[in-house]
Amino acid sequence: MINDPIVEEVRRYRKEHAARYGNDLNLIVDALRKKERESNRVQLNPGPKLLLKKS
Repeated sequence: MINDPIVEEVRRYRKEHAARYGNDLNLIVDALRKKERESNRVQLNPGPKLLLKKS
């Protein structure tokens, strides 16, 4: 397997981020949702896509 420095960096960041919240997925999700609420960025939710029936 090829060692990709970008993939290694992403994995290292993900591991550090998870450790910051005790590797508790609920705490990680809560922190991300809080960050999203406090952000000034536009949040889009296109909703579900309609499936077309084949005739």
